[in-house]
Amino acid sequence: MPGTAIATHRLAKSYAKGAPALDDLTLEIPAGEIFGFLGHNGAGKTTTVSLLTTILKPTSGSASVLGHDIVKEGATVRRSIGYLPENVQFYDDLTLSENLTFFARLSGLAHPARRITEVLGFLDFTGFEGKRMATFSKGMRQRVGIAQAILHEPDVLFLDEPTSGLDPQGVKLLRDTIVRLNQELGLTVFMNTHLLSEVTKTCTSIGILRAGRLIYHDSLANTEKAFPGLESLEDVYFAIEAQSA
Repeated sequence: MPGTAIATHRLAKSYAKGAPALDDLTLEIPAGEIFGFLGHNGAGKTTTVSLLTTILKPTSGSASVLGHDIVKEGATVRRSIGYLPENVQFYDDLTLSENLTFFARLSGLAHPARRITEVLGFLDFTGFEGKRMATFSKGMRQRVGIAQAILHEPDVLFLDEPTSGLDPQGVKLLRDTIVRLNQELGLTVFMNTHLLSEVTKTCTSIGILRAGRLIYHDSLANTEKAFPGLESLEDVYFAIEAQSA
């Protein structure tokens, strides 16, 4: 999947009152990247994902996913992407299989049973198909969330704070899953996070958002070379923030 997966040009979003939630975002993410979008709570990360997944419409500027305009070709964009929100919602009284069947049909899969089996096998999550979602832990629900996000075989996967609320074992399992999705299925991954420790173990490139504005974007390898005297990504992050203040 060569070329550019995500491109924005002066993308902005303002609400009724206050400063813009996103201001003049110009960004290009090549296909095949695991992109980590960093920033404090309220920096505009979730707004960005909501725009790119067509949940919100921009106030100004433009953006495309796989060459498709997020406003003019919203339906095509939605068919091309998967999305895992921070707090994924399921029908707790239904089983895992019933939930995935419902979401698969929403995505246009006429006969989803085989695809559900394939996805659960890839995620090493078989044996739970008949269990009700109400019995699942946070980590288990996140895995089901990834399953529903990739049922229709998207090319780009958006993750909004995917490790939020997980225990260390759940964080590692999800991290390994993200890397496998990228390396084995070829998905481009756009991941919102504020956990810097996870970025170094998962992402190939990063962007830093501060008060709605992009203040940094580069590969993780180049970032580490550009700040040779700093011992951790936390140090790099605060150094970049200080430079932009």
